[in-house]
Amino acid sequence: MIHGDIAPCPIPDDALLKTYSLNGGFADCYATEIAGSISLAQYVAAFYTTPVFKLERLILKYAVSMPSTDDEARQLAAGTIDCFAAWHVEARRDNQLLMCDFQRRTRSWLMVAPTLHANGPQTRLYFGSGVVAMIDRKTGVASQGRVFRALLGFHKVYSKVLLHAAKSRLQRSQRSPPA
Repeated sequence: MIHGDIAPCPIPDDALLKTYSLNGGFADCYATEIAGSISLAQYVAAFYTTPVFKLERLILKYAVSMPSTDDEARQLAAGTIDCFAAWHVEARRDNQLLMCDFQRRTRSWLMVAPTLHANGPQTRLYFGSGVVAMIDRKTGVASQGRVFRALLGFHKVYSKVLLHAAKSRLQRSQRSPPA
């Protein structure tokens, strides 16, 4: 499987995404490890400039008139802009970024954590999503709704594909000589 090294995992206790797993909300977390020390800026830039994510950006450009560029992705990664495509920065720490969509219904979260292995330093890359629960007007119960439930299987696969693509881009950049 192309993303066999990507695994679902518990959301770390210090994660900015943790709040969205409470009170009827939904949050998930996937992780993988990569050799070397990877900064949050490197990870964010790699994540939002992969061919897979560029397809999502293209859809957003035409579906909701929210275009974005690779340069803007790098600016977001560097912390010089807070809006990117259909998202804005909700919170940022040295090791993680939480993005909120323009409708304030979903969150995207990226985090890096250094780990040490016998063969040297590694970085754990985390990616997660959060969906804010909506109150059903008929029942008064908080839920994500039928559309979310119908797309959950696709979301899980897509999350793994996105994380795998970012990891692959980072691995390629580690092998490339500096410009």
